[in-house]
Amino acid sequence: MPMKPSTSSTLIAASLMLAFATVGETRNMYRYTNADGVTVVDYQVPTDYVARGYEILNDEGVVLEVVPRSLTEEEKKDRNAQQALDAQAKAEEKRLQEWDESLLLRYSTVADIEAAKERALRDLRIRLSILKGNRRSLKQQVENYQAQAADLERSGQTVDVARLVAIEDMQAEIDATERSIADRAQEIEDVSTAYQQDIERFEMLLEVVELRNTLLADQKNKEEQGRDPRR
Repeated sequence: MPMKPSTSSTLIAASLMLAFATVGETRNMYRYTNADGVTVVDYQVPTDYVARGYEILNDEGVVLEVVPRSLTEEEKKDRNAQQALDAQAKAEEKRLQEWDESLLLRYSTVADIEAAKERALRDLRIRLSILKGNRRSLKQQVENYQAQAADLERSGQTVDVARLVAIEDMQAEIDATERSIADRAQEIEDVSTAYQQDIERFEMLLEVVELRNTLLADQKNKEEQGRDPRR
């Protein structure tokens, strides 16, 4: 019959296994600079030095990770300001790119943009003209009602309430029409400005395209000259 291991043999084997496991276990080390400016490598970073930043090393001293020092409040403000500027620059770059793509997709020449501008302004001017005509008509009606009211007063009669209410309502409508006229006038100015910006941007794009074509033509000529042995 096989002999059972003794209790002492079992304890010895378990101790050996634990020892080997302890020896084989790896722990990360940390490298930091203390208050005296001395570089220290240890199995932990004292709390007072964590904010200074440190490096995490493996058991062979190879850097696994670099933990940067904590930023000061002033540095955080500078970082946030720079991030905001970077975001604005990126947004502007995207806006210009989308603008350029839209212009090249919709127009072939500057004349195309000018024609589109005139169509848009013509429609707006027609609306403005209609509003001004409505305003003239309302003002004429108010003047007529006011003249009638004045005639009644001169003849000693009382001006009827309905007439006074009508004058008041038409005056309110005139005020609303005045605001609409101002809005349409501003819209005409805004549309005109926007189309002019499109024209200027499109002219810049044409210059870039022309320059690119010139450079490509020059490069092609040089390549052809290099292949022609008679030159």
